[in-house]
Amino acid sequence: MKKAILLLLFITLASTQIHAQKNILPGAYQTAEYFSLLKNKRVGLFTNQTAIIGNIHLIDTLIKEGIQIQKVFTPEHGLRGTADAGEKVSDEIDAKTGIKIVSLYGKKNAPDSTDLLDIDILLFDVQDVGTRFYTYINSLQYFMEAGMVNNKPLIVLDRPNPNGHYVDGPVLETPFASGVGKNPIPIVYGMTMGEYAQMLRGERWMKMNKSNGIDNTKWSLTIIPNKNYDHRSKYTLPVAPSPNLADMPAILWYPTTCLIEGTVMSEGRGTPHAFAYIGHPSITNQKFSFVPNPRVGAMSSKLYGQTCYGWDLSQTAPPENKIDLALIIEMYKSFPQKDNFFLAPKSLEQTAYFFNKLAGNASLMQQLKEGSSEAEIRNSWEPQLAAFKKIRKKYLLYKDFE
Repeated sequence: MKKAILLLLFITLASTQIHAQKNILPGAYQTAEYFSLLKNKRVGLFTNQTAIIGNIHLIDTLIKEGIQIQKVFTPEHGLRGTADAGEKVSDEIDAKTGIKIVSLYGKKNAPDSTDLLDIDILLFDVQDVGTRFYTYINSLQYFMEAGMVNNKPLIVLDRPNPNGHYVDGPVLETPFASGVGKNPIPIVYGMTMGEYAQMLRGERWMKMNKSNGIDNTKWSLTIIPNKNYDHRSKYTLPVAPSPNLADMPAILWYPTTCLIEGTVMSEGRGTPHAFAYIGHPSITNQKFSFVPNPRVGAMSSKLYGQTCYGWDLSQTAPPENKIDLALIIEMYKSFPQKDNFFLAPKSLEQTAYFFNKLAGNASLMQQLKEGSSEAEIRNSWEPQLAAFKKIRKKYLLYKDFE
């Protein structure tokens, strides 16, 4: 009887979650809210493979509606999401539509005035995963800056944040700003792209050309919100946002295990479970093993062809609503040559260590070296996290998790 009740409860919870998932509709689905704004306009669309409405890409939807896409701008990994992390992507002409595709992850990271001469309005639709070091929020900022400087209205089609149900991690300190973190936000900031766009503008974090004679305070920014979503929602992405975040376990572990990119250990690139397979040939206290090798979206990385021993997180859920700091401590303690754990830059400057760029400070590395406890490290984060949460509240479009 007890087993039957538990089974019924499980089925009920599962069906409730599936029902809630089906009811969540990203901003792109709210076509009545933005089609009229695009009619008879030359549109500059920033997007990639994640911009879908059902099973149809936004580009095809707009073309079918008779909306003129003048150019498509693309982020890291390109329009189809297959380029390696950090790989420069070139401009091209889309074979299917004949539309010019301008890469904003190659020679430049933002449209210039020439790119926008024949554009009337900008449209942004890219799926984010809610971590500071995932580069799409930087792309959003560059795109907004270009729109503001050139006085081109921008519409952001919002999408749910799969890690939007909590806030955690150290807040970025200004000296550690880089391509994997530009602004003073924590590793997990608990905001959608639309909310973050409002924060970028409201906190004046965007660069502005004050000599262009344009009144930037009147620049038009429109957010098309998600439907039936709030910050307690657990959202499953229908399309992989990038080649090395192939499934939900990887996406949910990413806020924790991306820190391993700043170490000599493999973060699982070159396997089916990047950011869920973590290891190194010298680890001796773990039985799980894997061998990373070149694959689409991960043609080169650390330890290819070598047997790595370590952790398989692909079948395990991360701790609820927090970065698994205890796991990072465990990984550091398990590595036999502590002096070689962190990837060292030639300069040995603290701001040049990739681990510190990912963490947003030099403190976390030092705390790991000193053997600080999880509680001690977390306590050091709290003042800045509390201050950030107050700022964040001002820009939320959806009911919060607390």
